[in-house]
Amino acid sequence: MALIEIRNVYKIFGEGREQEAALDLARDGVEKNDVLVETGCTLGLKDVSLSVERGEIFVVMGLSGSGKSTLIRHINRLIDPTTGQVLVDGRDVLEFSPEELLAFRRGAVSMVFQRFALFPHMTVLENVGYGLEVQGVDPEERRRRAMAWIEDVELTGYENAYPAQLSGGMQQRVGLARALCTDPEILLMDEPFSALDPLIRKQMQEHLIALQRDLKKTIVFITHDLDEALHLGDHVAILKDGVIDQIGKPNEILLRPATDYVREFVREVKRGRILKTGDVMWPPDEAAAGPTISRDAVLQDALPVSMESESPLRVVDETGAMVGVLSRSALLRGLTDRGGEM
Repeated sequence: MALIEIRNVYKIFGEGREQEAALDLARDGVEKNDVLVETGCTLGLKDVSLSVERGEIFVVMGLSGSGKSTLIRHINRLIDPTTGQVLVDGRDVLEFSPEELLAFRRGAVSMVFQRFALFPHMTVLENVGYGLEVQGVDPEERRRRAMAWIEDVELTGYENAYPAQLSGGMQQRVGLARALCTDPEILLMDEPFSALDPLIRKQMQEHLIALQRDLKKTIVFITHDLDEALHLGDHVAILKDGVIDQIGKPNEILLRPATDYVREFVREVKRGRILKTGDVMWPPDEAAAGPTISRDAVLQDALPVSMESESPLRVVDETGAMVGVLSRSALLRGLTDRGGEM
């Protein structure tokens, strides 16, 4: 069941009659640059609709100016739409009273920012426990819960350090712990790893995946990196000029790009860490006598197994039952195909 639903949202940055004119033009199919020229207003989002299932990581990917950060800020109502609905658990956040909105932001939803947004005068422990302090949690309980999250993000021993004493990756882990410490149902992450160097970024991606296995939070994750989007997302939406070009599971985006824009993006994706054997296997063949491999194994892990076997691999499900066959040619095609049909 969808926890978050965005329905036919338009966002026009402008005022008065010009904004109304820009909205009319957008509804008539006029593109972003032409709307700006004709009205002086910026088209942030154009008829955006999507659903985020409870407990999934939903990634919105787009280049600078695509509207992705504008979109995520509608969920906690840092930005109001010009028209449309934003539903969380069936309620339109636009109808929240000031008191309900404050409670929603303090309890149900947390946000992790690109530039960490830590308080420089507070220690790691104080930063992580800040949301609990705002909620009025007593100091002893606040410390206990904050220390538990500091341990979870592997920063034990740094609880009394200040942000300036930490590396970028460590600061981002503090930001993640702070967001999770209030136990929100929804976690909004706006390009949280983009300021990190590649190695630390990869480590943070894996850390988030590991945490999510246990937490099962509903996460909306913003990125400009398609590799990151496809690696993290249960579903991915690709945004261009305020319009969604495609929504799908990572394998659907890779194997069946819906537009030329998406097709160009997927050409350089590291397919081996995204696609799984179940995505490229052939129908079962009981005569196949090769080694077995899980249908959930990514192709980069299947490659060395295949190279050591003279026979196709037997693809099995979680019960060990055979569900398909993976030939070396199918595996190599899955690794090298560039945005066409498999």
